[in-house]
Amino acid sequence: MDDFIVIGGGIAGVSAGSRLSKLGRVTLLEAEDALAYHASGRSAAMFEECYGAPSVVELNRASRSFHETANGGVLSPRGLLIVAGKGQEDALAVDLDVMHLDPVTADDALALVPILNPKTFVGAGYHKDAWDIDTDRLIQNFSRDVRANGEVVTGAKATKITRLPDRWEVTTPKGVFTAKSLVNAAGGWADQVATLAGISPIGIQPYRRSIARIPAPGGHDVTNWPLFMGAGESWYAKPDAGALIVSPAEAHPMDPHDAWADDMVLAEGLARYENMVTEPVTRMMANWAGLRSFAPDRNLVIGRSTEDAGFLWFAGQGGYGFQTSPAASQLLADIVSGDAPEIDAATVAVLSPARFS
Repeated sequence: MDDFIVIGGGIAGVSAGSRLSKLGRVTLLEAEDALAYHASGRSAAMFEECYGAPSVVELNRASRSFHETANGGVLSPRGLLIVAGKGQEDALAVDLDVMHLDPVTADDALALVPILNPKTFVGAGYHKDAWDIDTDRLIQNFSRDVRANGEVVTGAKATKITRLPDRWEVTTPKGVFTAKSLVNAAGGWADQVATLAGISPIGIQPYRRSIARIPAPGGHDVTNWPLFMGAGESWYAKPDAGALIVSPAEAHPMDPHDAWADDMVLAEGLARYENMVTEPVTRMMANWAGLRSFAPDRNLVIGRSTEDAGFLWFAGQGGYGFQTSPAASQLLADIVSGDAPEIDAATVAVLSPARFS
């Protein structure tokens, strides 16, 4: 019998498994045939310390050192530029305040992203301290820790979960697995896993976000461009292997599934992007979508279920899973071990599943 079964092989599951592997043997179960198949494999992969709700920002700050140094670090410079068109002045003011951005002139913005349209541009803010995350390396680093004191089993969707007096029993196509504690890191499927385990769901809701990959606009070398987005996160664009990925930044509630992009939503988002640049979109090279899953209050859910102390929630990462993963997973391990968390007590309470009781 293992100490922990972790259900879910995205960034939530592998980071949780990594930390818990220091406390006991872990089996990580992933329904798909590869890790990071769903939301984690479709992320824009940025570390921006001030991005997210206050509890997310606290997790970001506590994660920074790990991202910078652990296993050689996973960050590389990118920068963040937020641009506003006419009618977006108020949204830009909020972004400047919340994200702690420095206001920049049109000339400064054009130096960073030369395709911006001066005719529609009314203001911008920039933050140099924003970073790309090497998501594949981070996933591999965490999963290596799991394998050092346990195993990763793919193609192992939980079809039945049984609570026995001293353990959990999880039935999958790859066999039956048992452990003293069960960690629900199933992303958009977290409520379904809870129900399967006899635990009340808490309202984890997946939201679709679509992305298009387009050629580098006007033949520009986009390598050193920042991530740039519309005020109020109305769209965003980011360099990606010599091309750009552009997202409408939509948040449409969906049932959990293998998501795909909505053509109309993509078209509307690309139009918002085109309104702020001088180079039209001539073709899409590819498109895809992912599901960002949130609790009702948009804070992560980390800790023991109030119904069963052997059931641990690690869900609701939303769009912040990669950047928060070091501190969020360490908090989970601290809760299990009884060690004092690095995160302050008020934030721990905000993240606790007990808030839904």
